[in-house]
Amino acid sequence: MGNVVMVGFPGSGKTTLGRKLATLLGMHFIDLDTAIEDRYKTTVPRLFQKYGEPVFRACEYSVLNECLTMDGVLIATGGGAPCYRDAMDCINRTAISVYVSLSEQDLFQRLKNSRKPRPLTQNLNDDELADYIHRTLIVRSPFYEQAKLKVDGLSPDVVLLGNKIVSLQPL
Repeated sequence: MGNVVMVGFPGSGKTTLGRKLATLLGMHFIDLDTAIEDRYKTTVPRLFQKYGEPVFRACEYSVLNECLTMDGVLIATGGGAPCYRDAMDCINRTAISVYVSLSEQDLFQRLKNSRKPRPLTQNLNDDELADYIHRTLIVRSPFYEQAKLKVDGLSPDVVLLGNKIVSLQPL
């Protein structure tokens, strides 16, 4: 089947859905943020804080491209990963891309209640968070929409990967 790459906004469920799909497909799961942390021996929030977003994006791009050379992996990217340089083109050339989509309201609720520190949203109040989600989706959606498949992050019952239908719910 090759590789599968999950893209979408932070909090959309890429990692949760990706882990489940990888298990069902017998693939090795890679969370891109974890791979970055392993490579650079620090956390994503620390990379952001110490070096800024441009350096983090360059590191993320490098690790993503390395992961894309592997075989039989399912990768959950960070929300901005497919929007940097030609990353979405690289993803689509080498993998089946899946956009995990959620509404702004659902993203707001998930990010507001998230226990995972997210460098770009962790210090925002509710109004700022809602505005950030709205503005950032305008910029990122054109990249996400280039994915070969799209799934609703709230009810991903079945995903069609290539010619294989994968049920995410018990039959």
